[in-house]
Amino acid sequence: MKKRSTSPRRWQQLNKQIRTCEQCPRLRAHCLRIAEEKRAAYRDETYWGKPVENFGDHNARVLIVGLAPAAHGANRTGRMFTGDRSGDWLFRALHRAGFANQTEATSAKDGLELTDCAITAACHCAPPDNKPTRDELIECAGFLTRTFEIMPVRVVVALGRIGWDAVWKHFKAEHKDKLLPTKKPQFSHLAEAQLTEQITLIGSYHPSQQNTFTGRLTEPMLDAVFERASQLCSQPTL
Repeated sequence: MKKRSTSPRRWQQLNKQIRTCEQCPRLRAHCLRIAEEKRAAYRDETYWGKPVENFGDHNARVLIVGLAPAAHGANRTGRMFTGDRSGDWLFRALHRAGFANQTEATSAKDGLELTDCAITAACHCAPPDNKPTRDELIECAGFLTRTFEIMPVRVVVALGRIGWDAVWKHFKAEHKDKLLPTKKPQFSHLAEAQLTEQITLIGSYHPSQQNTFTGRLTEPMLDAVFERASQLCSQPTL
């Protein structure tokens, strides 16, 4: 099957809509407050402080869906999973799997590039305590829908239960007639669900410090997720 192509213009238009969004006053106020107060280690830096747009290859077949930008990570650097320890784990794994050209993600100008992989989030603003409200997730759901509309996605990697639930809600709402599971699949690490004939969902524990410091998520476990994603991309659709 010929791979569907996404125009850079549509990708750029979507990213502009994301970064200029003002729909959630609580989130916007929190992001701006963090950008003004800063963390001592970054006091000389200018924080991004806006919604964080999608990042990666606009023609990717693998789409990673995270939770939300970290307050002093992506909310500071302006790029998904950049400038925090979760990103350190994620990009090392993507590099080992051949999806990233380097292991480090320190700033939006560090030369990092993704191949056949892109990253989005259930919520594009850093939320207080990393917990967006139900209404805030609903407001951001349209961006996930647009992302799926313009990309030739074959595999979705959901980092954590919130990402998993956001993907399921999208497909239940937008692809009811093509949805293969009869009920919501259960989230777990390396859980797998065939959502449509073309798209497979894989679950992964989020590479947060809560998971990596406790050993709930190890690097081999994360590697297994992207090895499976690579395998699925090489297989023909149903």
